[in-house]
Amino acid sequence: MRNLILVFAALALAACQSPQEPLQSVAVEPASSPAVPPGPATMVQSPTITPPGKDVPAKYAVFSGSWVGRLESTSEGRLDVQSVSSNGKVTVNYAWGVLDDNNPGEAAGAGKIVGNTLRLGRFPNGADVSFQMLPDGTLAETLSLAGKTYTGVLTKQ
Repeated sequence: MRNLILVFAALALAACQSPQEPLQSVAVEPASSPAVPPGPATMVQSPTITPPGKDVPAKYAVFSGSWVGRLESTSEGRLDVQSVSSNGKVTVNYAWGVLDDNNPGEAAGAGKIVGNTLRLGRFPNGADVSFQMLPDGTLAETLSLAGKTYTGVLTKQ
C-alpha cells in the first residue's frame, strides 16, 4: 500500500511539472576563423572640452584636452579630458577599440589627478584605467580589464 501511494505521488508531481523547453543551439565559430582586426576607438559624439580656469594649477591643467594612441600597439584608445578642477578632479570620455575578446566601446567617467597620475573611476565594463604624465608630455596608459593589463602611450591632439 505504501509503495502504491509513492507511485501515485510521483505521477501527480510529474503531471504538475511544466514541460522543459528544448535546448537551443548556439552558433560557435570554428577555431580557424580569422581574428577580429583591431577596431578604432570612436566617440558617438564630439566631446566638449572646457578649458581649465585660471585657478587650476598647471600640473593639472596639462591633462585637459583630447589624447589618442594605441594600447599594446594594436587597439586604438582615445581620452577626452573634458574638465579639470582646481582640486584635480576631472570629467572624461574614454573610447577603446577591440582588446582581445572585448568589443570597442565608450564610457563617460570621472577621476582625480594625484601627483602626475590621472586615475579614473571604474567603468561599467569593469575596466580600471590610469594615465601617467611623462616628461615628454605624453600619457602612459594602463588599462586593466577582465584579468588582463594593457599599456600604451597617448599623445595630445
